[in-house]
Amino acid sequence: MEDDAAVLNYYNITTPFPTAWPPEKDDSDPDEPLLGASFGFQRPKSRYSVLERNGSGRRSLVPGSEKLGGGLENLVQKDEADPLGSADSVIRVLRQKGVAVDEDQRLRNRFLLSSTTFSPTLYLSQIHSNASTQSLLQGLEFLSRSIDQKSASLKVLVESNFERFVRAQTTIDNVYAEMRNQGVEPEKPKTHARIPSKSSAHYRSSSGQGALSPNKGIHKPLPSDKKKNALTKESEYGVQGIKAPLIEAAVKAEELWGPALGGRDKEEMLKMAVESLEKNRSIFETSAALADGIKRKDYEKLVEDYSQARKYADEARDVANTATEGQIPLTDAQIHQIVITARMWEEVEKRVDNFKRTVWRKLTDSTPSSMAAMGGSQYEEYTALIAILLELGVEDNPIWLWLLSRWEYLKNKINASFERSRVQIEVLRRHLANSEAPTLKIIASHLRPSTRQILEEKAKDLDTAPILELWELIFSSIHNLLSSQNGILGEVIEFWDRAQKFIDGKVQKTLPVGFDGRSRIHHRLSTESIRQLQDGIFGLVDLLREHIFSFFAEPPIEDISMLYSPLPPQTPNTPKSATRSPFGFHDSRFMFDGNSLPPPSPRRGEAWEEFAFWPPHANSLSGTHYLGKMLALIGAAAGEMLGIRQVASGGVNLLEKLRTLISGVRERSARAVCIAWNRDAEACKVLEDWKRSLERRDLTAMPGHFSSFETAVLSGMQKILYIPEAGTTRPPGSTGVVPPPPAKLLLVVRSQFITTLYNAISGMVENAERPVSNSNPSWVMTGSEFDQDFTAAVNGVEGALDVKNRNIRMLLTLSNLKALQSEIVPHLISQFETSFSIKLTDESSSIRADLAQIEAKLFSSYISPTAEALSLLIRNGVQQHHNSTTSRPQNIRPYVHKTLLTLVHIHNQVISTSPPLTTPILTHLFESLSLSFLSAFRTHPPFSLPSLMQSILDIEFVAQVMSQYTTERAINVQDEIHAELDKVVSGEGVGLREKSREELVEVGGVVKRLREEMRGEFGCFRVVGR
Repeated sequence: MEDDAAVLNYYNITTPFPTAWPPEKDDSDPDEPLLGASFGFQRPKSRYSVLERNGSGRRSLVPGSEKLGGGLENLVQKDEADPLGSADSVIRVLRQKGVAVDEDQRLRNRFLLSSTTFSPTLYLSQIHSNASTQSLLQGLEFLSRSIDQKSASLKVLVESNFERFVRAQTTIDNVYAEMRNQGVEPEKPKTHARIPSKSSAHYRSSSGQGALSPNKGIHKPLPSDKKKNALTKESEYGVQGIKAPLIEAAVKAEELWGPALGGRDKEEMLKMAVESLEKNRSIFETSAALADGIKRKDYEKLVEDYSQARKYADEARDVANTATEGQIPLTDAQIHQIVITARMWEEVEKRVDNFKRTVWRKLTDSTPSSMAAMGGSQYEEYTALIAILLELGVEDNPIWLWLLSRWEYLKNKINASFERSRVQIEVLRRHLANSEAPTLKIIASHLRPSTRQILEEKAKDLDTAPILELWELIFSSIHNLLSSQNGILGEVIEFWDRAQKFIDGKVQKTLPVGFDGRSRIHHRLSTESIRQLQDGIFGLVDLLREHIFSFFAEPPIEDISMLYSPLPPQTPNTPKSATRSPFGFHDSRFMFDGNSLPPPSPRRGEAWEEFAFWPPHANSLSGTHYLGKMLALIGAAAGEMLGIRQVASGGVNLLEKLRTLISGVRERSARAVCIAWNRDAEACKVLEDWKRSLERRDLTAMPGHFSSFETAVLSGMQKILYIPEAGTTRPPGSTGVVPPPPAKLLLVVRSQFITTLYNAISGMVENAERPVSNSNPSWVMTGSEFDQDFTAAVNGVEGALDVKNRNIRMLLTLSNLKALQSEIVPHLISQFETSFSIKLTDESSSIRADLAQIEAKLFSSYISPTAEALSLLIRNGVQQHHNSTTSRPQNIRPYVHKTLLTLVHIHNQVISTSPPLTTPILTHLFESLSLSFLSAFRTHPPFSLPSLMQSILDIEFVAQVMSQYTTERAINVQDEIHAELDKVVSGEGVGLREKSREELVEVGGVVKRLREEMRGEFGCFRVVGR
C-alpha cells in the first residue's frame, strides 16, 4: 500500500493502473522555457519526463491542479474524491453543507488530501460529521484497498519500463562523456595499445590520466568558448559559466524559500519549546502574573506570586546545591530548569525592586493627594503599603521611615502655612491701611442693631466688606493651624495617635512578618526612635504655639517677598512635598510681581498700626466677634495639646508656655478692642437718626441702638477675657490651661466701659444742641434709607419729626436721657458686673449724678427761653394795663390770653413729641409764670379797685386753667400774689378793702363763665375724668 502511494506521488498520476496517457501531459505550456534554453541548447526529453518531480518546472504535473496569480501553479487539485469512498466530490459536499470553500482557498486546502495543510480532524468533522462507526470502518477499509492498488500499479509500471530507464541512463552517460571531452583535441592512437574496457574508460575515473586530466595540457590554453563548457578543472567542470548566476539564484532562493525550507527545523525547535513551556508553564507565567498584580494593585496576589517565585528559586537552588555537594552531574532537564528559573527570578527581582521603590516613594511622600487633611482611609492606605514592604522583605524599617517622613511633612506644613498666611494677611492689611477710612454713615450702618440681630448668623453686616474679608482670612489661617477637626493640629494629634499605636505594638499585630519571619525585626521601634518621636511631637506642638504667639505679639511684618519669589531650582532628589504648596488654590488677590507690590502701611499714629492681627479701621463689633472666636479656638487647641499624653507629660514648662500664649493673645486682643471701642463710642452720636423707637414712641431709636451696641461689645469682651468655650472643649482629665484675666486688664476694660457711657451721653447732647440744616445734616446718615427718613422729618411728612426745630431735638434728647438714667445704664452696669464679677458701686452713683446734672442742664436749656419770654410778656402786660379798667372786669387781659396760648403751644409740642415730659415742663412753666406775676405786682404802683379785680381775675383764671400742673410751690406763690395785691390797694378809704371783698364774689362768677367760654381753647389743660 505504501509502495503504491509512493509511485502515485512520484509520477504524479491518479491511479496505479492507468489505461491511457493523460491528455494534460501532452499539452505544453507556451510560457514555459525549455530546459537548457539558457545554455543555448535543448536537451532531448523522454516521453516520461513529464512524470518527473522536477522542482524547476513550472508546468502543472497534477491533473486538476490550478494556476495561481503570478503564473505559479498550485499542486493541490481543485477537487478530489472522498478518500473514504463515500462521495466522488469533496467540494460539492462542502458546498451542500454551506462551507465557504470557494471564497477561502486556505480553508478549501484543509479538506483536500493532496494539500500539505490537510486537516484530518476538520475533514472528519465536516464531511463525515454524521457518519456512524460502521461507515467509518468501511471507509478505512476502502482507503487501505486504494493504497494497495496504487502501490501495485506503480510496481508494474516500473517493471514494464525498466529497459527504458537503462537506455536513458546510457544516454546520460554518453552525453556526460561528450561534455567532458568537449574542447579537448583527440589524441593520436598509440600502437600496441590495449583497448580499454568500458569500466576503465568510465568518465568517473579518478586516476587523472584521462583526456580531461588536469595535469595534461596545462600549458595549452583552450578556446574560450569551448573551455567555458568543458568538464575540466580549469572550467570548474563546465559550471564556470553558470556558477555566478547560480550563486545569485541560490542567494535569492535562500531569501525567498529559506524560511519555508527551514520550517521543519523550526518546527522541531518550536515543538521542543512548546513542550518546555507546557512543562514549566507556572514558572514562565510567574513574572507576568506578578506584573499584572502590580498593575491592578492587587497586593495579595502580588505577594502570593512573589512567594511562589521564591519557592521556584529555592527549588532550583536546592537542585544545584545537591549536585554540587554530591558531585553529581546535572541532567539536561535540570540544567534547563535552573536556567529558566534563574531568568525568571532575575526578572521577578527587577519588577519587585521597581515596585518597592514606588512603594517607598508613596510611603515617604506623606502629602495627602486627594484630601486637605489625612483621614482614616489614608492611614489605612499607608498601613497597607507598610504591610506590602514587610511582606516582600526590606532592609530599612518602613514603619520608622513613614513616621519620620510624616513628622517632617507636618513640620514643613506648619512653617509654610503660617508664613504664607502671615504674608497674605499683611497684603490685605496694607490695602486697607492705604484706603480711605469709613465715613460716619458707614460706621452708623454697622453699629445699628437692625443689621446684627444675630451676630453669628449675620457677621457679614458687622463691618465693611474689605475688613470682614481680612477678618475671615485671619480666622481661617488660625483655624487652619489650630483646628482639631480639619486643621494641622488635628493632623498632629492623629499622627501621634498612630505613632503611639506603633510604639505600643497594636498595629504590628495585624502586619505580616515576611518570608520566614525576616521582617519581624521591623515590628518593634528602638528606644532611640521612640525618644525621637516623643521629642518630635513636643516640637510640633511648641512650633504651633510659637507661631501663634508671634503673630499676636509682634508688629506687622515688612517683608512680603514670599508671594512673588520664584521657587528654588529642583534637583533629581528633590521630593514632591518640598515643592508642593500647602494651599490647593491660587488667589488672585495675592498674585503680583516685584514691580507691583502693595505700598507699605502709612504711619499716621493710629493705634491699630502696632497690631498685625487687627484690620485697619475695623470697629469693635467685628473685633470682639472674630477675636472671641479666635481665642476660643486657641484655648480649645491648648486643651487639645495638653490632651496629648506625651505633651502633657512634658511637665509644667509646656503648661506655662500655653498659659503665657493665651494670656498674651488675650491681653493684646483686649487692648485692641478697647481702642476701637472708645472710637466707636465717640461715633455713637451718628446712631441718632431722629426716628421714633418702635417700642416707645416718646424715644428715638438712639438709646436702643446704644444699648444693643454696648451689650454686644460687653458680651464679646467677656468671651475674650474668660474664653468660656475653652472649658467646654478641654479633654477630660487635662489641666486647666486658661488662666483668669489679670486685675490690670479688668481695670482697663472697666475704665473703657465708663468712658464709652460718657462719650455716648455727650454725643446725644451734642446732637440736640447742634443746629440742623436741610442741606448738610452732618449727624444724620446720607444713605438711601436714612436720607428718606431725614427728608421726611425736615419736610414735615405725617408721622415724622421736625428735627430742624431745636425744641423738638431737646425734648427727644431729654426723653432719651431719662431712659438712659432709669433703664439702659443700670442694665448695662448690671451686665458688666455679672460678666466680669466687678462691682461698680461708686461708678454707678457717679454716673447717675452726672446724668442728673446733664439732664437738668439740658432741661434748663430747653425751658429757659420759653420762661423768659413768658416773664417778659407778663411784666409788660402788667405795666401796660395799669389802672386801665374803670368798671367791673368781664374778661381776662390780652397778655394773659397770649400767655395761656403760649402754654397751649408748648403743651402741644411736648405732648406730640414726648408725652412723659408734659407735666414736668408745664409745671415748671406754671411756677415760672407765677413768679413772674409776683415780681410784676411787687414792682407795680397801687391798683384801683377795678384794676385790682382785673388782676385777681387774671391770676385766678390762670390758676384754675393750670390747676392740673399746680404744685405746692405754685400754691405758695399764688398766696404771695394775693397778699401782694392786698398791699397795693389804693388808700382812698378803708371801705375799699371791704368793697374788694364784695367784688371778689363777682370775680369768681366771671372766672367760671370765662372757663366755660374758653373750654375749647384751653381744654388741653383740663384734667381727664374730673
